[in-house]
Amino acid sequence: MSLAASPALASTPPFGAQLRHWRQHRRLSQQGLAGEADISTRHLSFVETGRALPSREMVLRLAQRLDVPLRERNAMLVAAGYAPMYRERPLADPALAPARAAVDLILRAHEPNPALAVDRHWNLVAANRMLPHLLAGADADLLQAPVNVLRLSLHPRGLAGRIVNLGQWRAHLFERLRQQVQATGDPRLAELLAQLQALPAPVDARDARLEGEHLGVALPLQLRAADGRVLSFISTTTVFGTAVDVTVQELTLETFFPLDAATAGVLRELAAASGD
Repeated sequence: MSLAASPALASTPPFGAQLRHWRQHRRLSQQGLAGEADISTRHLSFVETGRALPSREMVLRLAQRLDVPLRERNAMLVAAGYAPMYRERPLADPALAPARAAVDLILRAHEPNPALAVDRHWNLVAANRMLPHLLAGADADLLQAPVNVLRLSLHPRGLAGRIVNLGQWRAHLFERLRQQVQATGDPRLAELLAQLQALPAPVDARDARLEGEHLGVALPLQLRAADGRVLSFISTTTVFGTAVDVTVQELTLETFFPLDAATAGVLRELAAASGD
């Protein structure tokens, strides 16, 4: 993608309105942000109301202090009259070959445990060869690209019927999504959350503590396999925190680990049976 402003960026709200949105979203006063950005409160007020135009350096400084995602930093730059700074290219773009290679390496190295990569809206971007073993039985419609992994896991025709601790897992995913909405202000994520909350809730949604659960750190996923055995996992997420490309910054790698020896054994069996 060229760094020239796209129509979508060109139609963004004025810089002052975007700045005010992110300042309020981060729960900062004008005085608080001005102190962090080393500018006067008066000048910041003038910038927010459109009475003063920020320099490019100031736009970037304010965006950094507010921890604005790269996609939205581009929008702020365009609104202030400057060219966007951060590229956004498909992961298949030759220029992102090193990033794609890193993603593939991590996913493959995690076998025989499942691992996947998603974009900022939780659409599946890549996965290792173990993931399909966990998706067996899901409705084919839910597996058509783009596959939204949150919808797939909570939908009655997806994995919901096989998740033993569905009440807890559902609440866990909702909390993660709420945190993302809070951090990014992305309306599509807010819409996704509303759609998922409208899906049927389990009858038994008790918040019973499970063996191996570490509240605030990890929540086990208990998934019933096709043969009736219950597989127990915990997962970790990885992001590319120093990325300067929008696509790469928005990637999240989710890697699942067996919580017990029985689950680890089943995964080895599945890998051996499929020749992985």
